[in-house]
Amino acid sequence: MTAVSSMAPIKRKPKAPAASRRRPSGNLLGNIGIAAMLVFALFPVLWFIYTSFRHESDIIARSTSFIPAGFTFDNYIATWNQTDFPKLLWNSFVTSAITVVLSLTLATLAAYSLSRAKFRGNGALQAGFLAVRIVPGVLLLIPIYMLIQQLGLLDTSIALALTYTTFTMPAALWFMKGFFDALPVDLENAARVDGCSRMGALFRIVLPCVRPGLAASAVLVAIEAWNDILFALLLTSSDDSRTWPVGLRLLIGEFQLPWGQLAAATVLSLLPVVVGFAIAGRSMVAGLTAGGLKD
Repeated sequence: MTAVSSMAPIKRKPKAPAASRRRPSGNLLGNIGIAAMLVFALFPVLWFIYTSFRHESDIIARSTSFIPAGFTFDNYIATWNQTDFPKLLWNSFVTSAITVVLSLTLATLAAYSLSRAKFRGNGALQAGFLAVRIVPGVLLLIPIYMLIQQLGLLDTSIALALTYTTFTMPAALWFMKGFFDALPVDLENAARVDGCSRMGALFRIVLPCVRPGLAASAVLVAIEAWNDILFALLLTSSDDSRTWPVGLRLLIGEFQLPWGQLAAATVLSLLPVVVGFAIAGRSMVAGLTAGGLKD
């Protein structure tokens, strides 16, 4: 009895909750639903990538065939060497870069002022910026064209960048204001006590803390400027300033529709976007998730 009573009690492994022992049928259905949505969303992209490697005769004869007669790089070679598409991609890059610099600079300064300064009419001013974003761009085609013409900026990348900034800056402003509102004011107050000016605290303390927001805003602004065709078609008339969406449209002739070259040009125009997401994707996701949090 003594030996038995002196033995340490045996610890039994706690039983798992009943919910965890059940078959995860809900998770399985959720995964199937997500997979179906991914297939639905990615199938068009995969299809034109597949089309870009097919012969033109094969595309016309068997447009919906999943088994091609052969693969070729002729569409990419013809698009790159026989058209001005490389120049158009460069124009899009220059225009998007100028737009990002202008939009982020103006939006960051304005958003910081609206977030920190308390004055009468602050809410109305924010609503005014939002109203600019709500107005459809097609309604402003004629006024913007007349303004750009009077400034002598027609058929230039600066004209496109200024036009895009008009519509991208309000969205970037609202986005950055969420980050500034979530940042404690005590950080700036401590910097100002140590001798920093208001602008010094902004550039040394605040902006390094909101870098995810800057990256996310830059990506969103760049994508909008990269993909626009409405204003690019209106304000440009030569390959010196045309962007790739306009060039893609000009590939379609009156009596021809080069499906292979169109698909190849689309793939080439997507590569910079994919590279940009690969570089700034993590910061963008962090920015999109952190911008809505506030202590």
